[in-house]
Amino acid sequence: MPHQDVPDFRIPRLRFVPIERLIPHEKEDQRRTTALTEKLRASGTLRNPPIITPGTLIGDSDRFVVLDGANRVSTVRAAGYPHVIAQIVDYDDPSVRLSTWHHALINFQLSELERALAETPGLTMRREDSSHARALLARRESIAFVAGKGGAILSLHGGHDLHERNRLLNAVVDLYRGIRPYHRVTRDSFEEARSRDPNVSALVVFPKFQPDEILEIALSGARLPAGITRHVIAWRALRVNMPLTILEDLKQTLEEKNRWLEGWIAERVEQNSIRFYEESTVLFDE
Repeated sequence: MPHQDVPDFRIPRLRFVPIERLIPHEKEDQRRTTALTEKLRASGTLRNPPIITPGTLIGDSDRFVVLDGANRVSTVRAAGYPHVIAQIVDYDDPSVRLSTWHHALINFQLSELERALAETPGLTMRREDSSHARALLARRESIAFVAGKGGAILSLHGGHDLHERNRLLNAVVDLYRGIRPYHRVTRDSFEEARSRDPNVSALVVFPKFQPDEILEIALSGARLPAGITRHVIAWRALRVNMPLTILEDLKQTLEEKNRWLEGWIAERVEQNSIRFYEESTVLFDE
């Protein structure tokens, strides 16, 4: 018989961890925290665990960086729960892929955005053709570029190190985040973004980050702008539906909770209650 590849099915590595050991790598949406906290308490469960990774890649073994689920973590923290269930992944595992979201701005004309960018301290701009703008960004000689109608490109520059460039990126995103609507897109083509939504007036294109940069920024206490890093996690745990009573239980130690969790997972494996999906999945009830 011909050899058939066996899918590398994995049980996600789920653990209870102290909430104070979790460090976000991007800005949290504080405006949503109150509403999400009320919603969390009303539901009685934490449905989907956040994705975290140890800081060991850059020498910090005591803390975890939140790769996905920053708002869930801030909500659990605001609710006062000491522990949270999380899925732990190794950042250098091939099953963890880091890519970039770009921001397609709605009804924020390039000329208007250019005037706002000109007032940002430490930021300089110059017009480039699209291929050169992409090359500058790929070499990290620019921090981002903005594309508009008719092939107009503004290449954004400034900052001498990772932290200065990150500060400027936050300043750029703060010009529209929470003020003007935008979509997150994966392609850096203004024409493609506009073909999907004719109200798109400008596209902000960000660089590709490396995992050690994400860890360095997070563990230093800085934050990337929200919505520009995209982590694709194979075998992501969904619909765990962990009761909040377990998160808030102070009578059990962390070790006792994790022993209970191991038994809880083993029971679901035995009952065939866990489903693995290899194909891309679209959920309509999130």
